[in-house]
Amino acid sequence: MLAYTYIEKGRFLMLEKPVPELKDPCDALVRVTLGSICTSDLHIKHGSVPRAVPGITVGHEMVGIVEQVGSGVTTVKPGDRVTVNVETFCGECFFCQKGYVNNCEDPDGGWALGCRIDGGQAEYVRVPHADQGLNRIPDGVTDEQALFVGDILATGFWAARISEITPDDTVLIIGAGPTGICTLLCAMLKHPRRIIVCEKSEQRARFVRAHYPDVEVTDPDNCLSFVKSHSEHGGADVVIEVAGADDTFRLAWEAARPNATVTVVALYDRPQVLPLPDMYGKNLTFKTGGVDGCDCAEILRLIAEGKIDTTPLITHRFPLDRIEEAYHIFENRLDGVIKIAITERSR
Repeated sequence: MLAYTYIEKGRFLMLEKPVPELKDPCDALVRVTLGSICTSDLHIKHGSVPRAVPGITVGHEMVGIVEQVGSGVTTVKPGDRVTVNVETFCGECFFCQKGYVNNCEDPDGGWALGCRIDGGQAEYVRVPHADQGLNRIPDGVTDEQALFVGDILATGFWAARISEITPDDTVLIIGAGPTGICTLLCAMLKHPRRIIVCEKSEQRARFVRAHYPDVEVTDPDNCLSFVKSHSEHGGADVVIEVAGADDTFRLAWEAARPNATVTVVALYDRPQVLPLPDMYGKNLTFKTGGVDGCDCAEILRLIAEGKIDTTPLITHRFPLDRIEEAYHIFENRLDGVIKIAITERSR
């Protein structure tokens, strides 16, 4: 099969690899019918993910059809259309029992697919702990509708959930990339008083204005003054930082009102500074870390009910055997790209 592979820092390469085999009774083999490229894949390419193992097949955003299951798998069967969770989790350890599945104590726990074990920018992928990592796609939901459930949509849903948004809140979302827009969609489900999106790219700002006209949009240079003039208590009640740029962490806590919640979803290339003397007295609550992707079944239900639609994010489509072209467009933000759907190889 074709498999896009992490060779070394700065280099991915398309290789021919054997189709994966089941290794454990809880494994499933999935034929990938649709995948995508994530900014986290670029972080691997740039050397910003030390845990990433050279030689692994990259990719962790995908849907597909179950081909085989181990004897211990009970929730899916061959022929089922499924989403694949970005995280591998056992469902039984201390952290899983508390819903902190990103910290699963299994050796393959957390973000493993496409990072520490072979992922889904390939024709087939082996999914450990399939009962937890696979969710059946409801009838009537397309692959494109379900494509982002296991990663960026799960991230947005988790971020909105842990931010504890109320109907009285002004919510600031920093970053309108794919994860930022998924976070916006999930924040909208909470029906806050106001949502403000801060985005420096005029192209992405136009996308938000066109698709979500009730959302206020500003840019980093004007964000602080805009938020203060559009909030009741000198800043946002909830700030969700999704951009991960050099100055967005500071912007996040500066734009928050005293006693606000700042949720950091972004993955940074460099360490960030927490200047406690500067923020003394703001009494902020910070929530940080990787997504706990344990809400996929609920997200799929919301998609089936028409309450979440991420298909406008898909701006480009390429077959697997042309994935290098897709990476070039995605990494360099060419041609108005937001997300790229990777279809099955050309025949």
